[in-house]
Order: sequence, then structure tokens, then C-alpha cells
Amino acid sequence: MSTKVILHDYWRSSSAYRVRIGLNLLGIAYQSVPVDLASGGQKTAAHLAANPQGLVPVLEIDGLKLTQSVAILEYLDETRGAGFLAKDAAGRVRARALAHAVAMDIQPVCNLRVASHAVSLGGRATMEGWMSHFIALGFQGLEAMLAEGPETPFCHGDAPGLADLCLLPQVYNARRWGVDLKPYPQIAAIAARMEALAPVAAAHPDRVRPGG
Repeated sequence: MSTKVILHDYWRSSSAYRVRIGLNLLGIAYQSVPVDLASGGQKTAAHLAANPQGLVPVLEIDGLKLTQSVAILEYLDETRGAGFLAKDAAGRVRARALAHAVAMDIQPVCNLRVASHAVSLGGRATMEGWMSHFIALGFQGLEAMLAEGPETPFCHGDAPGLADLCLLPQVYNARRWGVDLKPYPQIAAIAARMEALAPVAAAHPDRVRPGG
């Protein structure tokens, strides 16, 4: 069994960004295999053999080919003792709910292929308008969810966890699409704490962009 860890990655993918953060926090070195979503790299036979969904990321680790970023992060948590989830059931369910609010509510509707299709249907929809509307709508709920819990430096606890790894890439997208973060002070503060961590900063899209 190969010990090499390989990440099939696209620099701007929110899902891949999450996994890069997780790997960096754990100090797991990996080989990056860029998949250029902009030019259709996800549709090649080689990539579809790795992931029939034609999506990124794919993480090759422990003799496995893992897909779906949240599932990958939970695997790393279970096999590497990452501490991405709380030890108590109530804490785990809250952390998962916060993570899912981003990964299953905001991100899917803001996925490039979904937004591009919506805009292609005509009408008054624009890419920026679509993205900013749904990110802001999702952040409204997420900010309120954070306010309901205990005051902690990160989404749920004193160290980055599953929810934080999902949140930061969405904040990156919010900035990209011109969403004002002032109405979401807790989200902005958590993102700033994440960005101050060297392993997290190293996962930023601008740091891993091919040719960047």
C-alpha cells in the first residue's frame, strides 16, 4: 500500500480548500494533482475514474480514494485524532449542524455549475447577484446559530473544527462576490482567527494557485 498522500485539487474549490486546511492542520504532506475545473478537467476519463461524480476533491490516503470533503474531514478526524469534532454528542451535533449549514445549504446552490446554469436560463439573474444573495441569506442564519452557542474563539471550541474548516472557504467566496461581512461580526471574527494560523494561511487559494 502506497504511503503517498495525493489530493486531486482545484485551487478555487471550496470543498478542496476545506481539505487542504485539514491536511495542513494535521501536518500531513500531500502531492497536489490539479484538476482545472474551468477547462473541464473534471470531465476527463482519468478524473472520472478517481471520482465518478466528476467533482473535487479526491483524497488518496491509506490505500483509499475518498470523496466528499466533509466525509474526508470526518475520516481524518477518526483516523488521525484531529479533534475536528467535540467529544460529547451534543457538541458533535452542533458542530455538524454549523458545518452543514455551509456545506449543504450555502455551497451547493452557489456551486459554479448551479449558478452558471441559473444565469444561462435568462431573466435578470447575474452571477454576482445570485452568489451574493444566497451567501448573505446563508450567513444570516449561520450568524444567529453561532450566537445561540457558547462564546468560543472558533465555531465550537478553542481550536479549529469541522465547522471552521467549512466556514473559511465560504468567507473567501463571500469576499470574492462582494458580500459585506459587517452584518456578520462573529463569522468575520472567526475567519480572521483562522487566517492568522500559518497552516490555514498556507491553504489559501492564492497560495496554491497553479503558476501563482
